Amino acid sequence: MGAQWKAKHKDLAANAKGRLFGKLAKDIMIAARHGADPAANSRLRLVVEQARKVSMPKETLDRAIKKGAGLTGETVHFEHVIYEGFAPHRVPVMVECLTDNVNRAASDMRVLFRKGQLGTSGSVSWDFDHLGIIEAEVATKGADPEVAAIEAGAQDFHPADDDGVVVFLTDPTDLDLVSRALPAQGFTVLSAKLGYKPRNPIDPSSLSAEHLDEVEAFLAALDANEDVQNVFAGLGG
Repeated sequence: MGAQWKAKHKDLAANAKGRLFGKLAKDIMIAARHGADPAANSRLRLVVEQARKVSMPKETLDRAIKKGAGLTGETVHFEHVIYEGFAPHRVPVMVECLTDNVNRAASDMRVLFRKGQLGTSGSVSWDFDHLGIIEAEVATKGADPEVAAIEAGAQDFHPADDDGVVVFLTDPTDLDLVSRALPAQGFTVLSAKLGYKPRNPIDPSSLSAEHLDEVEAFLAALDANEDVQNVFAGLGG
């Protein structure tokens, strides 16, 4: 599952398209606070590219940019909140929220974590590294991810998964720099964001199939919450 938990089955991911657009719209609005022009706003450029790659409707994208930049007269206020704790069977979890109602988000987290354990600040974050996480795919035949990581300035990389996606890891401050450099090394950037990577991930094979299903169901319930942007689980594979 890697640093960021994702729905295991493609049909689940397809059914979550609306939620994905909602999460991206929030990211776009937050980024657009620093300017509505992607060419002059690197954070906005990265999110806009990601939105386009998943075919977000142009009117939805444009509306989110204008709303975030204050061009519609509407007030946009989201607070960034991190929740820490454990999924069932002591799998550490970091949950990143963007919410317009902190009390609602906190209440929802308390309910969702009843099948796990909600921790205090620092209870599991010590076991995660805060990094730039770039997902990319080969655009030029023969492109070598190890060479690309070195030349682009990434700290590390994970080889391509079953879908051909290579993950490059960067220092948080180098995220935009590396994402800009990768195309020249033969890779197309699919997404680039800050996130959390577990230092000591639990091997899924150490859990029974039943226990792994319980962890998956717990993570899916977190991901489906309207305030949750990203779920990072300390689970390898």
